[in-house]
This record gives sequence, structure tokens and C-alpha cells, in this order.
Amino acid sequence: MRSPIPVFSVAEYLEAETKSELRHEYLGGQIFAMAGGSKAHNIITLNIASRLRSQLRGGACNVFMSDMKVKLSAANQNQIIFYYPDVVVTCSSEDRDNYFVNYPCVIFEVLSPSTEVSDRREKLVNYQTIGSLQEYVLVLQDEIKVEVYRQDLQGNWTKEILGSEDKLVLNSVNLSLTMTDIYEDIF
Repeated sequence: MRSPIPVFSVAEYLEAETKSELRHEYLGGQIFAMAGGSKAHNIITLNIASRLRSQLRGGACNVFMSDMKVKLSAANQNQIIFYYPDVVVTCSSEDRDNYFVNYPCVIFEVLSPSTEVSDRREKLVNYQTIGSLQEYVLVLQDEIKVEVYRQDLQGNWTKEILGSEDKLVLNSVNLSLTMTDIYEDIF
């Protein structure tokens, strides 16, 4: 038996999401429930967000954790997408919506077995279409390893892999995090 796949408008999705106990990502009319994260995932996310918040507090930038969506258009398509990144920073005065960010400058995803492929492929490609995004950071949770995708002034993207002795320098917000900052209470 075949069943039609429901297609939701952006307005329907946003309204339903305000009432839902579960978080859902939105890809061109379809919604997908988000899986829960492990303790390590949660601690790493909290470590990153709290360090960023404490260093950016009182300035033009805002730091959000996993309950804030990022709105974008799909790469090579004319479809709206809403993702829930683990941590997102916006420094744009134009980001005034209460439920999503339009102009992120840095996005963090803590890799999980259920999301790693999507974070490395689909989200990487789609996030790179956001003009304001300067850095996309993937954080592994089972080893001390961070991958940073950076956009240069010409719009080209580069990848940097960081290990336990390195610092994560975030040019977008002019600050850095040590691996100890990121992985505190994990290893």
C-alpha cells in the first residue's frame, strides 16, 4: 500500500514546531524528527556554547544551542530548509526572528552516529550557501578531533583538522577555544 508523503508549508512547519515536544528539521516541505544525543554530545555542546557565551556576552553577537533553528535555501534548489545546529552564533542586527537565525557566522555540529553522514555531506553543502557563514565546525565526540571549514574573502572554502594540542581559532567572532575548553569532562 502506498501512502502520500505529507508536504508542509514553512508557516505550517513553524507553527507546528512551536507546539511540538520533539524537534524536527525541515527540508523543502518534509519534516524529520531529531534524535536525542548522548551525554558526551550534550556536555561538548554545553562546553562550546557556554565558553562562547561567556566570551561574547554584552557584545553584538548571540550564541544559541540546539533549540534555535537556522533558515537557509537548499544548494542548487529553490527550497527552504530549517536545521537545528548544536551551537550557532549570529552577529547580525538583522537576525530578529524569535525562532530561527538567518545570518549565522559560525555553526557547530557535534558528530553522532545518527547524524554524522548528514552533517558531513548534506549540511556542509547547504550551510556553505549561507553568505554570512564564515566557519562550520564539526566536533567528534569519541576522540579529540575538530574539523573546521572556513570561507575566505574570495568565497572559497578550506578544511583544517585540529587535534589535542591545537586551538580552535574562530575568525568570525575573534576568539579561540582550546581542546580542553571543548572536551572538558569527556576525556
